[in-house]
This record gives sequence, structure tokens and C-alpha cells, in this order.
Amino acid sequence: MKGRIHSTESFGTVDGPGIRFVIFFQGCPMRCLYCHNPDTWPVNSGREADTEELLAEYDSVKEFMRGGGITCTGGEPCLQMDFLTELFEKAHERGIHTCLDTCGVTFNKDRPEKFLRLIKSTDLVMLDIKHIDDQEHRRLTGHSNRNILDFAGFLSDNGVPVWVRHVVVPGITDREEHLYELGRFLACIKTIKALDILPYHTMGKPKYEALGLEYPLGGTPPLTQEQAVKARDTVMRGLKDKLREELHKK
Repeated sequence: MKGRIHSTESFGTVDGPGIRFVIFFQGCPMRCLYCHNPDTWPVNSGREADTEELLAEYDSVKEFMRGGGITCTGGEPCLQMDFLTELFEKAHERGIHTCLDTCGVTFNKDRPEKFLRLIKSTDLVMLDIKHIDDQEHRRLTGHSNRNILDFAGFLSDNGVPVWVRHVVVPGITDREEHLYELGRFLACIKTIKALDILPYHTMGKPKYEALGLEYPLGGTPPLTQEQAVKARDTVMRGLKDKLREELHKK
């Protein structure tokens, strides 16, 4: 089976546990205003590769993958669900740790069959929750967050470890009430293993210029480290408050 691949990285250190072989899938339905990989948006771009080619690339560097494995990111890997599943199943047969970095937007709770097969060979899901408020999520990405939040619940219900990522953008995702509500939602994910509050940066600007695209957040300043810490504290406060409430109910 062949898929469309944007690129690979042989020494990923921020894409899951350990040192990872990272595969960037081509194609994404979302149009996040802060996206720093607009070159991954087109579905029919990139190079064609089959699963054996990618596993051979991994094998060529596997001695360096200390405590790591393979991470599939993008773009949105779940747009190529059959190819992704075949890759993860073959990786698992070889004892390779598999991590999926996804926004979950393609999930449909009424038709979960393909996802049920995929998670059997998925060791970790890094889930990007862009915004907890649906209306704000639509403004930020062009899509509802309904499928994404449903996917978080699906992973929790099926015992899949989840590593949540949330980018904090000044004036867009930094409102205290939204961060607090995000924390309350995360308290319901029974399998959450980590939370990354990522500060917005402007490193994607040159890509937009190279592609002849206007950068949507041209006037937005990067988030400071102090703001990022404050945002994480707010999320954690919401999470702890929700857990306390649930404990008192018992």
C-alpha cells in the first residue's frame, strides 16, 4: 500500500517518548490560523512511499532511537487511514513503539470501525486540542471541535494512552475561562499521560512567504514563557477542580 508523505525526520525529540523516527503525512483538512506547516495541506502533494520503504528508513537509524519508535504526524495522518493502519500494524509486528500525532477531526463516533482497528497497534496518541469552545474552534480552524472531543472520549473509553497538546495564542486561545474549561474536560480523559501547553511562535512565517501565502496572524506576538506557565496553571486548576467534584460525588 502506498501513501503520500511530506517528509521524514530521523532524530525527533519532541514527538513522543524517547528519540523518534517522525513521518510527516501529506494532507490536512484543518486550516489552523497558527499552522506552521502549510506545505502539508495539499492532499496530492509530497512523495509516494509504501510501508516497507518507511520501515526500511526506520531500520537504517533504529540504533539511535533510544526509548523511542515511530511517530506519524502531518498534516493529518488519519486522512490516509488504511495506509497508516498498515504501517502501524507492521511496526508492531517488529516490536516498534507507535505514536500517532493527530487532531482527531476525521473521527466519527457513529462509524468507529477503522479507528477500532487502528488503536490495536497504536501505543500512544498525541492529541491536539485546538480550542475547547466550538464557536472559537471554528474561527480558528474552519471546523467544529465535536469530532475531536468525541475522539478524546473514544481513546479514554478504549484504554489508549493520550498525550494532550494545546497551543496558547495571544488573543485567541489564552482566555482564562477557556483554559479552565479545557482543564475540566481533560479531567474526564482517564488515560491522559501528559499535557503540553505550547506557546505560540512565529517560526512558520517564512514558509507562508515561500508559498506566496499571507500569514494570518501577522500582528500576533509570540507567547512568553511566563504566559505559558500561567496558562498551564489555569488548565491544571480546572482539571483538579473537576476531579475534586467527582470525588465528592462518590
